Amino acid sequence: MNIYFAGIGGVGIGPLAQIARDAGNSVQGSDLSESLTTHRLIQQGIPVDTNQDGTFLRACNDSTPIDWFVYSASLPEDHPELVTARALGIKTSKRDALLAHIISAKKLKLIAVAGTHGKTTTTGMAVWAFKQLGIPISYSVGSTLSFGPSGAFDPKSEYFIYECDEFDRNFLHFFPHLSLITSVGYDHPDVYPTEQSYMQAFRQFLDQSQQVIMWQHDGDRIQATEKDGWILRETEVQSITLAGEHNRRNATLVLKGLEYLQLTDAESARKILASFPGTDRRFEKLADHLYSDYGHHPSEIAATLQMARELSDHVVLVYQPHQNVRQHEIRDLYTHCFELAETIYWLPTYLSREDPALPILTPQQLAINVTNREAIHFSEMNDRLWKTIQDARENGKLVLLMGAGSIDSWARRELS
Repeated sequence: MNIYFAGIGGVGIGPLAQIARDAGNSVQGSDLSESLTTHRLIQQGIPVDTNQDGTFLRACNDSTPIDWFVYSASLPEDHPELVTARALGIKTSKRDALLAHIISAKKLKLIAVAGTHGKTTTTGMAVWAFKQLGIPISYSVGSTLSFGPSGAFDPKSEYFIYECDEFDRNFLHFFPHLSLITSVGYDHPDVYPTEQSYMQAFRQFLDQSQQVIMWQHDGDRIQATEKDGWILRETEVQSITLAGEHNRRNATLVLKGLEYLQLTDAESARKILASFPGTDRRFEKLADHLYSDYGHHPSEIAATLQMARELSDHVVLVYQPHQNVRQHEIRDLYTHCFELAETIYWLPTYLSREDPALPILTPQQLAINVTNREAIHFSEMNDRLWKTIQDARENGKLVLLMGAGSIDSWARRELS
């Protein structure tokens, strides 16, 4: 096939373009700006253009007809390239439909990692385990890895490991050989207007999976039964030497998955998972006493603070909320999640793809119900805050930067 990717430099589309190419397809695409991803793809001979007015797409189609136009969920319906692709009669879809096609066409057994939280780390753990066992593996994970690219296709592989996201009902494109369910809460009310509709989507995903491994309390929420797969009890959390209770729980899912697939014994799996180096922006160590984490949902904040407290009794949190529209959805959940932080520096919300009709919630409004509100300092991302961070580090405190916006890149610039 000849495939065109709009937004080819993105964290989801870029690895998929690489996978599609390695699977034997012709690939080209566009993005608004250059990036490390677009540079890498160009070096491999993949044509990439930064003009998205439809001209490059037409030229590619005139040269060799495009079979499939793939775009991300962030692309608006009136985007020039999407409009052009439809006018030319090219098949269009979001990325998951193409990936599902590749997995089916190559007759790969899908190992899907799904759940409200913990997908990226658990997917990374599974990929790490396969690599350490020397088993050929194809995969796609929603973050950069220290031990390989974000996505890869190996023609010798029998399995495909995928971070299967429920956003936009993406995971319902797939029919996994094995599904690992990390957690089930309630998220994405823009897609699932009620908690019941969210749970029903997971119920459907279970029905589409040949085998499922999940925790009892999550199974109860989805109304899963023993026939749905392996239902794990709390007592089955493995004693794997990883920081963070949620990491040990996620590693247990991977261990049980390897056991189900009969790929190794439990003791070997424990040793491999204990050596997992992590994924970028998931409690990533930037420098001594300084960590960065992508988490921005209250349950993620609580879990990451618990992990930080295993390393230090004095944790300083610098928190940047993500998207004002999302803050309107989760503001009432900001209660107990910060209690393990000694001090909290609360930044203004990072704004991205906002609804102009919604008023911007201030940090003071968001923090009104936080139980340890006396620990909060409302701050700005500036030289004064950086000095405060440096002082805390010099005093031996662990500083945790949390947010999916600009906080990570700001800290990396200050460190350089």
